[in-house]
Parts: sequence; structure tokens; C-alpha cells
Amino acid sequence: MTRVLFVCTGNVHRSVLAERLLAARLRPGSAVLPESAGTQAWPRAGMERATRVLLEELGGDGSGFVARPLGVELVADAALVLGLAREHREAAVRLAPVALRRCFTLKEFVRLAAGAALPPDDGRIDGRIDGRIGATVAAVAARRGRVAPVAPHEDDIADPWGRPHHELGGCAREIDGQVTSLARLLEGAGADV
Repeated sequence: MTRVLFVCTGNVHRSVLAERLLAARLRPGSAVLPESAGTQAWPRAGMERATRVLLEELGGDGSGFVARPLGVELVADAALVLGLAREHREAAVRLAPVALRRCFTLKEFVRLAAGAALPPDDGRIDGRIDGRIGATVAAVAARRGRVAPVAPHEDDIADPWGRPHHELGGCAREIDGQVTSLARLLEGAGADV
């Protein structure tokens, strides 16, 4: 399995939604394993009720979720680490500096992939999906510094913690759009996101 790790602050809303919505958008039997963690999370079973309701409305599965803190091993084992905001990407890099070229924000990765020369659309390199994903991540990383920068907040997905319910709903829809594009990228549909 090729691990994709989503990171937010509490592993309560954003990274949970990204993990479970990506799982719902991948093809059945996909070799991509979405996971999540939080920079300030503590281990606990179950999903926050409002998050689970929104997730399930969007077609995701809320069962069996366990929140967990971000750790060095999680970053090191992931083929791709996607923070929901720049601070989360930076926290992952601080834990495992060698992972720098595999750490992005979710929006940054999708944005940079839009113009990248991605591997062939057969979904594999040398017969391995993880080879294709590694090549995709490398192609996207190579675009850093070569495309016009965006305002820092444009690569962040705002934290809905403590905000009105409609803001959580907007956050969930924004994440769903991003992970739908991400699923196409990871499974070989090219840069037509």
C-alpha cells in the first residue's frame, strides 16, 4: 500500500474529512491508503458527530476512525504528506526534514500538479503504483519555485473548529473538491484536474 497522510491540528475535522473522502473517491481496490493525524491531537476513538454527518452526506465512511498525533514514523512512512494548512506541512517537515520533497499542503499539491509533466496514465511505473505516485510527487515538487506564488492563505483550508456549522460544511465541500482532484492524480488520470 502507498500511504498518503493528511495533517491538521486536532485530527478532528479537516484531516479526517480529507482521509475519508479520498478513500471514498479512489477506485475500489486502490493501492493508495489514506491516513490522517494532528499536530495537537491525542489518541481517541470515534469521529466528532458533525464531522461524521457531513462526511457521510458526501459519501464517506465514518466507521472505525481513531484520531492520532503526528509522529516521525507517520511522516517517514508516507509517500505523500498533505497538510491542510501551511503550518501542518511545516510541522511534518520539522519532524522529518528528509521528507521535504514529499510534504505539501493539499491545495498546493493539486495546484502545482495542474501544470506538471506527470507519468503515463496507465497508473503504474515498472508495474508498481507506488512508483507512479513517487514519480508524480517528484514532478509536482519540481514545480516549486517555477510557478508564480500565491498568497500564503490561498494554500490553506480554514479551520472550522468552534465556528458555525455552515463553515464546517463549506470546509467539507472544499476538501471534497480537492481530494477528488487528488484521487485522479494519484490513480493516473493525469493533470486534467
